[in-house]
Amino acid sequence: MDKPQAEQITHTDVAIIGAGPSGAAAAAWLARKGLRVHVIERTLFPRFSIGESLLPQCMVHLNECGLLDAATAGGFQVKNGAAFTWRGCDTAIDFREKFSPGPGTTWQVERADFDNRLIEGAIAAGASVEFDTRVEDFHADPLKPSLTLVDTHGNSRQLEARFVLDASGYGRVLSRLTGLSKASTLESRCALFTHIEDRIDCPNYDREKILIGLHPEQAGVWYWLIPFSNGRASVGVVGSRDALQAAGADDESRLWSFIRQEPRLASLLSRATPVRDTGRLEGYSADVERLHGPGFALLGNAGEFLDPVFSSGVTIALDSAVRAAPLVQRQLQGDSVDWDSEFEQPLRRGVATFREFVEAWYDGRLPRIIFSPNQPPRIREMVSSVLAGYAWDTANPLVAASKRRLDALADSVGEAAEPALLTPNA
Repeated sequence: MDKPQAEQITHTDVAIIGAGPSGAAAAAWLARKGLRVHVIERTLFPRFSIGESLLPQCMVHLNECGLLDAATAGGFQVKNGAAFTWRGCDTAIDFREKFSPGPGTTWQVERADFDNRLIEGAIAAGASVEFDTRVEDFHADPLKPSLTLVDTHGNSRQLEARFVLDASGYGRVLSRLTGLSKASTLESRCALFTHIEDRIDCPNYDREKILIGLHPEQAGVWYWLIPFSNGRASVGVVGSRDALQAAGADDESRLWSFIRQEPRLASLLSRATPVRDTGRLEGYSADVERLHGPGFALLGNAGEFLDPVFSSGVTIALDSAVRAAPLVQRQLQGDSVDWDSEFEQPLRRGVATFREFVEAWYDGRLPRIIFSPNQPPRIREMVSSVLAGYAWDTANPLVAASKRRLDALADSVGEAAEPALLTPNA
């Protein structure tokens, strides 16, 4: 390899690792402020990703970073809530009927198109993007952090920045390179999924809601069905690795075996055909010791990822981006920024709310609340707000004291029919 080429050094104000939603949002915001922003993305766009059901809170963030119009042009499927099914019992939460102010609708998106529109919007705002390039090394520094980049031909160079944001998602580049990774407190689970031509003709099926199903017999196993605007849908099943492995000889047969076991999904998808191979994601829950360091900060899944059950991933990613970007601008202007109190602590408060809801889902408290006929409308509005992504609204008692109030609610509404099926180890 040509030695001078390997030692090439380029410069930017802000380097962003990853061109997904958090990277695009931060890049667009910062570029609009006149900063030089360079995004490094290891894949070529458009590319497939799961996490296709957004939350209304996302609309606020997309507007803040100037990407709402770019996303709206995609004509995505409108989403106004979440429907739930379990053993023939159906209920729904309408995000328009919520405790918190803000939008009550959002979209269900094929991420290849959605993410591509966002990063194109960031480019239009002035950011530069380098695709098919990986980050091989990182040097943390409060003033001049630097990245070692390697392109598809194996050529390497140094990119020196004034600040680095890691938006690498499941790649979690900087947490690996800096040793910040730590195990999640959540149980390790596995997801199997695909895209389908759904061919759903049921008159009672609401395409404006994600459908979440509970397995009729196996605690901890649940399903998603996310309809798109083009007649296709994303479908998946989540459970322990052992439970999913036992259902067939390969991932495709395992996924469809589980789908046939859930009455509502089996009926809705009786004429469905897959349009892509079955995918698998396991051990996805992750955490880090901290979300920032000398000259860098971690956004979205590059820091902490919980679970796909309430579609919080893109919301947390966008929230982290619109929190971090103004702080980066301030720091590069010479202001003193306390990244712990101004970024990490407030971001983690919302993540903690989502975590309490995830844990309440798997231990049975939240299904009891959601399926209960005894739930007061005001309580349902509070639940709706959190599930709509307003997990930072401390005026909501279910945000201010999530665990205590979820415990009390689960006790007060009484147990759902055959409650043992909604509790662990049943």
